[in-house]
Amino acid sequence: MKVLRTQEEIKKYALAQKQAGKTIGLVPTMGALHEGHLTLMREAKKNTDVVIASVFVNPVQFGPNEDFDAYPRQFEQDCAKLEDVGVDAVFHPEPSEMYPEGFCTYVNVEGEFTKKLCGGQRPGHFRGVATVVTKLINLARADKAFFGQKDAQQVCVIRRFVEDLAIPVEIHMVPIVREENGLARSSRNAYLSPQEKEAALVLSRSLNLAATAFKKGTVQVETLKQIIKDEINKEPLAVIDYVEIYSFPALTEIETAQAGDIMAIAVKIGKTRLIDNVILEG
Repeated sequence: MKVLRTQEEIKKYALAQKQAGKTIGLVPTMGALHEGHLTLMREAKKNTDVVIASVFVNPVQFGPNEDFDAYPRQFEQDCAKLEDVGVDAVFHPEPSEMYPEGFCTYVNVEGEFTKKLCGGQRPGHFRGVATVVTKLINLARADKAFFGQKDAQQVCVIRRFVEDLAIPVEIHMVPIVREENGLARSSRNAYLSPQEKEAALVLSRSLNLAATAFKKGTVQVETLKQIIKDEINKEPLAVIDYVEIYSFPALTEIETAQAGDIMAIAVKIGKTRLIDNVILEG
């Protein structure tokens, strides 16, 4: 596996793959890789000739009081996992390589849907995401890029700017990967104590209760949201950030739910903010 650390290195590598007639799959990550990330890599392997992963903790998508400094960084372990699943190259730049002195150009998606869910709670977050993903797609000359459903709003934002800016790349959303107990895989799970990890099961449990109610005929959004809130509020360590149900992928307000809509939640377990979602099935 090639380790690429500069923009020139990744551009040269990607150009060589293109000249050889190969398709390129990109999987952007911030590292601390887990099975969810590796599932994205495997999907990329199935769908493209060459897979480039990025491992870059992107400073411009963190707010001033967020966990940029504490975010887990374990590049050597990440490389071992990437090699195991057959990734061809990893791009691991320093922040100064991506945002050199004088950098002043950002991608800002201004639709109302960016002001909801995590976009509403984390001002500037998607500006940072859109900027770095645009840059990574361009550097990697990606034909396809792969993202997880756990960050479903992020996928909506990326698909929007890719379409609006006519960027020639396909965006693939891969279903959430969960631990056996139902907890959505996340790099931030590493912050949780054993007690907090047990408490965090309330996220998937509350969503499953509402999904079951929907399948049994409950379609009123406020009723479904209350089912989720009531379950989360039973857990002393859990503090609700948001509980929302929207159409998907437009993320518009709805009063009655139907198959294909999304139930999305953010909950703090101790000091750790976790997100999860379920796309409703008929």
